[in-house]
Amino acid sequence: MLSPLIRRARKNENNDAHSKQRGVTIALVAISMVVIIGMAALSIDVGTLYQAKAEAQRAADAAALTAARVISISGVTGDPSNSSGSWQLICGTNGTASLAAIAVARSPGNVVGRVPAANVKVTYGSVAGPTDCSALAGAGTAFSVNPTVSVYVQQANLPTFFARVFSLLTGGTSTNSGVSATATAELYNPSGSGALGSGMVPVRPRCVKPFIIPNIDPGNSPNGFVNLDGTIVRTGISPAGEIGETFNMYADCVPGAANCLPPQFPAGNMVDNPPTYNSAKLPWPGPPPAPNLPNLEYVPALVQNASGAVPACTAEGNWTASNFQQAIAGCDQTTVYACGVPAPAGGTVDLTENPLTPAAITGDAATGVACLTNSTGGPDVLTPATYPFQITAGPGNPLSAQGVTGLITSSNSIATIPIYFNGTGVTPPLVGPQPQVTIIGFLQVFINQMNPTDGSLNVTVMNVSGCGNAGAAQTVAGTSPVPVRLITSP
Repeated sequence: MLSPLIRRARKNENNDAHSKQRGVTIALVAISMVVIIGMAALSIDVGTLYQAKAEAQRAADAAALTAARVISISGVTGDPSNSSGSWQLICGTNGTASLAAIAVARSPGNVVGRVPAANVKVTYGSVAGPTDCSALAGAGTAFSVNPTVSVYVQQANLPTFFARVFSLLTGGTSTNSGVSATATAELYNPSGSGALGSGMVPVRPRCVKPFIIPNIDPGNSPNGFVNLDGTIVRTGISPAGEIGETFNMYADCVPGAANCLPPQFPAGNMVDNPPTYNSAKLPWPGPPPAPNLPNLEYVPALVQNASGAVPACTAEGNWTASNFQQAIAGCDQTTVYACGVPAPAGGTVDLTENPLTPAAITGDAATGVACLTNSTGGPDVLTPATYPFQITAGPGNPLSAQGVTGLITSSNSIATIPIYFNGTGVTPPLVGPQPQVTIIGFLQVFINQMNPTDGSLNVTVMNVSGCGNAGAAQTVAGTSPVPVRLITSP
């Protein structure tokens, strides 16, 4: 048997061993807690930062596209040398494009980490370009033809959660983290790009309204809107340039007739200014939009298929209205206006369609335009007296029903219409029910109002685009004659 002294010694040894184990366990638990907290920081906080990074990219993308859209409808590309000195008002440091981009980047729908981005920077020409685009002015420069706008969004102080514990440690640095993103958008107008030496890539806009007009500038007759090489005849802001010019558009048809067969068939009267049909056109009810406005006549384009996204306000319902009326009120994605391609592959006139039948105010043109512009509830309003142009949401605009009032950056009243070449000996005369013509450019216009007496339209030019000369196989497509797209990947 062991003596009491030996047993006591062994018991003390066991107690010492357990004491040492308890110390090791505490250390292991402490180390494990640090590892667990670190994993939590990695999984939760890094996930939070990735989410914030995606939010920053979304804000930058939306802001860059908005700025490019503002530049497009402002007509900057219609003044490639900045002869009017108005570029700074659009894409200067405090220009409308820059301010619109910043507002969108910091809007409630584009928060980064639950709060608006702290730092938003808008540059032009490149990511590291100037904040004032007027420094890039000059005929034939890349920015004049193919403007780009970049938006940098940064949220420098994003709160972290589990990783915050490291700030309690000596040398800890994870109290705050930041994210940033950059997006670049471009808009393309082939007019004048021949000066760059690479040729002009033709544009092929979608959702074009089927009003084919001759290449005659009614405010500068008999000169046209664009030259055959794609350049703009009168660059700059009205009255010296074409941007901001306002005129009336009349259908080159006899009201109430079965077909659109002009009295001076085939098409001599299309190029008259003022129109030959003054006796057949009734005056605007009440004060006209502006005194002594020039006039231009259009013929209906052939719309072969039913359009998509047709509003319910089209006559007879969405799918029973004529294709022509649907193309005005909705979006015609299928009709091809092959810009710069000689007839017969260009555009097709449809003289079997009469926009003024059964009567001017109830015809396809008037009904389609009224539906497009929400004229029944109250159309949007353009203020062209000062540059840059401003658009105010009308009572009939769906945004107004959501409580949005004041200035807007886009409108259904903005329409793209094709220009056909009416040169003698080049384009066949409008003979037959569906003659073909050569499209050489597009106008982007704002439809101010429709005359409820004769169905004529009062429009203001927002941009001009000549075609291109690089061949029909290479085209730049978009919903505008000056297409806008992102050129940086998220």
